[in-house]
Amino acid sequence: MTTDSLNAAPWRPADIPAGRLPDLLRAMPKAELHMHIEGSLEPELIFALAQRNGVQLPYASVEELRSAYAFTNLQSFLDIYYAGASVLLHEQDFYDMAWAYLQRAADDHIVHTEMFFDPQTHTARGVGIDVVIRGLHRACEDAGTQLGVSASLILCFLRHLSEEEAFETLEQALPHRDRFIGVGLDSSEVGHPPEKFARVFARCRELGLHRVAHAGEEGPPAYIWGALDALHAERIDHGVQAVHDADLMHRLAQDRVALTVCPLSNEKLCVFPDLADHNIQVLLDAGLAATVNSDDPAYFGGYLNTNFVRLFAAVPTLTAAHAYQLASNSIAASFAPEADRQRWEGQLRECFERFAAAA
Repeated sequence: MTTDSLNAAPWRPADIPAGRLPDLLRAMPKAELHMHIEGSLEPELIFALAQRNGVQLPYASVEELRSAYAFTNLQSFLDIYYAGASVLLHEQDFYDMAWAYLQRAADDHIVHTEMFFDPQTHTARGVGIDVVIRGLHRACEDAGTQLGVSASLILCFLRHLSEEEAFETLEQALPHRDRFIGVGLDSSEVGHPPEKFARVFARCRELGLHRVAHAGEEGPPAYIWGALDALHAERIDHGVQAVHDADLMHRLAQDRVALTVCPLSNEKLCVFPDLADHNIQVLLDAGLAATVNSDDPAYFGGYLNTNFVRLFAAVPTLTAAHAYQLASNSIAASFAPEADRQRWEGQLRECFERFAAAA
């Protein structure tokens, strides 16, 4: 929330006591812009799908699988992430996975979500890209009619693979162009700079697809510059390493390039030693359009509301004004139609006014 909008608001941060913040964080309307749908596969669903599809898992039980979620870096997470995705074989599997997340999204008062999916993870196993997209898109449609959650899909390229393979994936997906709104870049960051995918992102830009990219999670600020200049990314996923480059911080603030920050993921993957060390307030106070997201919630300890509540508990200097700013940033940075964004922003104001009046 900017100073001007805060001054014009009928409530003040001091109107909402710190003790009410957890309830406010849970209740406020918000968008989620950085959530890998394959990363929402809970161990229970992994085992249920494995049994349904006759897939043998290298873990004896749900408890044994969950206990393996002790990661030292991004790659150690990716190894188990891809193993979990092996149970996804049929359209209904992808639907069930997305539907489970979307129900949680509704419970977390997420009004809009833009879900990442990794088709190469599945096509490499012989699963058709049409199977992946149809199942996920059907869940998105049902979320709108049954849950009141607006949901869209962003196709992500795996950056540890070649640009040629990314082009092949794009061509396979184009018959389903009306079922996804943009493209992203994820997987192992270090050693795979954004420039590697400049040509395929240029093609996506020609096609009118939105463009986002993971950069500055474990990689240096130079990767964020590359995502902006070589890929023409409209949002930066993570971006927390931007604080090490003053010129980059200025550009991100001036151009209002949103950062889709994932606090629990950053802690779990040792980007920050502790949640209390997270730099999201530094980003906000510098005028950057930071947002809060859950990344891979089944693996990193919580969905969106859990990220908000734990972050604010760990960083006590975060206030109701920061909460409003984070939620407002998420709505403004979404690729939803302007009319929808204005409606959700109005709902956000009403939520804060209601909490202030009840204090």
